[in-house]
Amino acid sequence: MFTGLIGEVGRLKSLTRGVLEIECRQVLEGLKVGDSISVNGICLTATAFDDKSFRADVMPETIRRTSLEGLSVGAKVNLERALRVGDRLDGHIVSGHIDGVGRIISLRAEGNACVVEISADRSILRQIVEKGSVALDGMSLTVIGVSDRSFKVSLIPHTMSATNFVDKKVGNPINIETDIIGKYVERLMSFDSSSVLTKEFLTANDF
Repeated sequence: MFTGLIGEVGRLKSLTRGVLEIECRQVLEGLKVGDSISVNGICLTATAFDDKSFRADVMPETIRRTSLEGLSVGAKVNLERALRVGDRLDGHIVSGHIDGVGRIISLRAEGNACVVEISADRSILRQIVEKGSVALDGMSLTVIGVSDRSFKVSLIPHTMSATNFVDKKVGNPINIETDIIGKYVERLMSFDSSSVLTKEFLTANDF
C-alpha cells in the first residue's frame, strides 16, 4: 500500500527478459529483498539490490497493462516505498495496481500551476469524479474536471519538479489508478436489488 507521494525519481537501467533494474539512492535505504516499491505507480517486489540500484521481476500481465513497455533506458520513473503502519497518510490510499494507461492530450499553464488533461477509457472515467483522487504514474492528484472522454488535474510547481512529470509531453502515456473506494462502490452498484450479494450486504450493514 502507498500514499501517492513520490519519494525519489529514479532512472530505468534495463528491462530485459522480465527483469527490471532501476538506478536510485533514497529508496534503497533500509531496503530488504521482498519489499514493495512503487515504480510509476506499479507495485513491484524488490528481488535484488546493491548501493546504486534494485531489480524486480515484471510479469507479462504487468507489461500489457502499464506503460513500462514503452520506456527507454534512462527514462525517469517515480519511486515510492510502501506505507508503514503509523505513517502519515498525506496523499490517498494507492494500491499500486494500475487500471489502465491514459494519454496526455494537453498541458496548459494556469498561474503557478500546470493543468493537464488525460484521455482514458470509459471504464476508467466511470470511477473518476471531480474533486476526487487519482494516481498518475504513482502521483496522488486531485481531479479538477472530468468529461466523457478525459479528465483534468492541476500540478503545483513542487510536484512538477519532484517527479517525472517535468519531462512529460502531449501524447505521452501515463499509468492511471483510480480511487479504490470508487471501485468498490461501482462493483456494489452493478448488482440489482434482487441479487443475493446485495441482500446479504444490506442485511449485514442494517440499511
